[in-house]
Amino acid sequence: MSAPLRPQPWSVTAVNLPEHARNAIHTDAGARAAGFPRALVAGVSTYAYMVHPLIAAHGLDWVAHGGGEVRLRRPVFDGDTVRCVPSSDEPLLISAVTDSPDQPRALFRAVLDSGDPAPMRPGETLPDMRFAMSGEWGPDYGHRLGDAHTLCTDNNVVHPAVWPALANAVFHEHVARGSWVHTRSIVRHHALVRGGATATVRSVVVDRREQGGERAVADIHIEVDGTVVASLEHEAIVALPH
Repeated sequence: MSAPLRPQPWSVTAVNLPEHARNAIHTDAGARAAGFPRALVAGVSTYAYMVHPLIAAHGLDWVAHGGGEVRLRRPVFDGDTVRCVPSSDEPLLISAVTDSPDQPRALFRAVLDSGDPAPMRPGETLPDMRFAMSGEWGPDYGHRLGDAHTLCTDNNVVHPAVWPALANAVFHEHVARGSWVHTRSIVRHHALVRGGATATVRSVVVDRREQGGERAVADIHIEVDGTVVASLEHEAIVALPH
């Protein structure tokens, strides 16, 4: 059996999707009101770009069972060229690099096998939310962001960036107040999900603290037909400092 391919560098022009405008920070006007020069690209978009080298190297096995921790250190702006660069010493560590000062903008430390879902910790239980895994939440999530890789669309498999996107939807609906910024996620994949399925998202806020604004951390389980298909620890600044 041949050894797995090593992830390779890849670059793309960062864009926001129309639905990202629900968070004003992803519009020029909202970003300027928060002190930024132009629209911030959604953290989940940066994540979608960073998983490209993993999908290209490890295929559906990684989509089904992989994952990792993404840390969104500094903003990526709409129109930036994002270079997703595997570390020469640690090929599952992907850096997102732009032409701005202070690099990298984000780091993704991937794993090939996430293992079983961890139990959700006690905290503030949020209302369950349900989503159809099509359109905004479907297999072509990466393609709509400019990624021409067709593995997910060819196999009618939900793109892995949909999982933190669903976590963002929970934060937008039930946690954030005004503009907010996704800062970190641990994402674990537990099964492939076909386009057209219906997912139930169960969430518990396990921590709130002041750190550069009000931050919240949530444990999130995403279920299809009663089986946890993805689990996350999701963190964001949910109220920006004044």
